[in-house]
Order: sequence, then structure tokens, then C-alpha cells
Amino acid sequence: MAARVLRRLPRLKPLNRLQVILQHLKMSKHTDSTAEVLFERRGAAGIITLNRPKILNALTISMIRQIYPQIKTWEQDPETFLIIIKGTGGKAFCAGGDIRAIADAGKVGDRMTKDFFREEYTLNNAIGTCKKPYVALIDGITMGGGVGLSVHGHFRVATEKTLFAMPETAIGLFPDVGGGYFLPRLSGKIGYYLALTGFRLKGRDVQKAGIATHFVESEKLPALEEDLIALKSPSTESIADLLNSYHVKSKIDQEKEFVLDEHMEKINSLFSANNMEEIVKKLKQDGSAFAIKQLERGHDFYEGVRAVLIDKDQSPRWKPAALEEVSDEFVDDCFKPLGTNDLKLGEEVTVPELPLSAEQSVHCCR
Repeated sequence: MAARVLRRLPRLKPLNRLQVILQHLKMSKHTDSTAEVLFERRGAAGIITLNRPKILNALTISMIRQIYPQIKTWEQDPETFLIIIKGTGGKAFCAGGDIRAIADAGKVGDRMTKDFFREEYTLNNAIGTCKKPYVALIDGITMGGGVGLSVHGHFRVATEKTLFAMPETAIGLFPDVGGGYFLPRLSGKIGYYLALTGFRLKGRDVQKAGIATHFVESEKLPALEEDLIALKSPSTESIADLLNSYHVKSKIDQEKEFVLDEHMEKINSLFSANNMEEIVKKLKQDGSAFAIKQLERGHDFYEGVRAVLIDKDQSPRWKPAALEEVSDEFVDDCFKPLGTNDLKLGEEVTVPELPLSAEQSVHCCR
């Protein structure tokens, strides 16, 4: 196999050639159907498959540590023209990260908590800056960490089975994985609404909101994938043309109104304030059933995880207990520089050779 790869890469510098050869050899290990993430080269495409269907393809730190260097390798490989990412099982693309494990680690001071978020955000940035076209087939549940694996790429293909949400506020976390970047860039104040309420978008509404770039029926994804793989030296333009051809032929819910259309006037008005206090004030003053429903939120990560994911009593005891108790000093402290520990995006990251084992991840996702 190594000899075949060598013959195919005559123009690579010696170091790059060795890296590609090693990566091709290493990829044979990842075709094991029991692995939590699979890598494959087919045609001109590098394919990433999230492979934890029993727990909705929840993202672990060991998966992050495999996906990041693979994307970087394919980005440098002259024979890889696009990257496709998908999930197995038919229920989820990726329902998020193993938040329960992260919360448990943080409570006992385990550095895995910091490592997970640092490496996850680095991976999100690598996807957003990837020089090769990146196609995410977001068929099924796509939340939290799953959004980070998809929304920053060039193309995001939703189906009638797609269920999108940024539910972090329900567990007292901010909308992370780049939510502060892509949500404000959606039309009107939809992004602010999705961030603060965790509202779920389904099917074609994910595309109408601007989160997905295309909508294709779920049953057509295998054919779409084969057509993507069959493209000769595919470019961003030829990939877009192919995706567009599938999109225009998709008839499911084509004439259906966007789910938030009837509320857009209120969303744009009520969520246009510059701070949370003003938004809450506007919601209370409005007094409509829609406005009242939006007031049911809180914060505090570990307590939110306990209430929603561990004890499941849905009754978090927030600290501080009320929004009015959150001082400007507290907020400023959350955003203070970390000095040498600040995340420097754009730099190469060296990931540990031995990732955490699958046994260290808890079967729970955000």
C-alpha cells in the first residue's frame, strides 16, 4: 500500500510525503466498525463518520483528537479535494459533547474539562478555516458540539430528520462552539432568540433560518454522497452546483412557512436590547403568551447539568439565584484574559498521542 501511495505523490516534499503515507496507513485502523470515529478516502473525498449511534454520536475528547489532525492532513494532501462528515445510526448527526463527563471532571479539578473545550474550539476553528470544501450531512439531531462540527464548514445539508438547537442555556452554559459568531449573523434577531431560548428548529426550517445551506431528503443522501465522491477534481463551485441540483428537487415541506414567521416581528423587537436585563424587561412588558414562555431560562453550568442530565429534576438551584444578582464585575471576570493560557486560534496544536479511552466518556450529551 505504501508503494502505491508513493507513486501517487511525486510532487510532495519528503516530510509531507511521509506524513500522508503514515496517515493512509493509520486510516486502515479506523475502518474498524467499533471505532467511535471512522476515516476513509474515496475518490477525491476524505470522509469522516461519527460512529457512536447508541448515544447519538456524542462527541468525546478522543474523537476530537482524531478528527483535528485528520482534517489538517487532508487539507495538505493534493489528492484530497473535499471533506465530507456524517453520522451513523439514522437518528443523529451529533447530539453534542459528553457534557456529563465534562461536568464530573470539572467538579474534581480534572484538567480534562479545560482540555475538552480548548481542543473542541480549536477543531471548530480548523473547520471554519479549512482550505478544502467541507460538506456536513446533518441528518438527524444536531446540537451543541454537533453544530460546531458542521456550521462553520462551507456546506451544511439538512434533511427532514434534522433537529437543530443550541440548548446550552438550559444547563447554564453560553452558546459555545462559535455560537457567538454565527448566531448574530442570522437574519434579524433569530440568532439571539435561538441562543437565549434553546428553541429547536426542524427539517427545512434549519435551512430557512440560514443554519443549513441546502435541504435534501434523507433517503437521497447516499446518492448525493456518491455523486460528491464521483466529482473529478471538485471545486467549491462544482460542489455547490451539485448540492443545488439536489436542493431544488427536494419537495418535502417546500411550500411550508418558516416556523418562526408568525413571531418574527416580536422576536426582532423583544430581542433587540443591548443586555439581558433589557430583554427580560421587554418580555415582561409585552405580556403575550409568546413573551411569557421565553422567560423560562437560567444559568450555572454544573447545577444545570445536575438538574437536566443527572438528577433530571428540572429544578436547578442557580447561583446567583436571579438575573438581578449578576453584577457587571462578575460578567467582566468571566471574560478576563487567561494570560499564557489564552486560546490562540490559527496556531498548530499538538494533540496527545494517546487519547482518552471511550470508557472515560459518559453516555450523555448536550
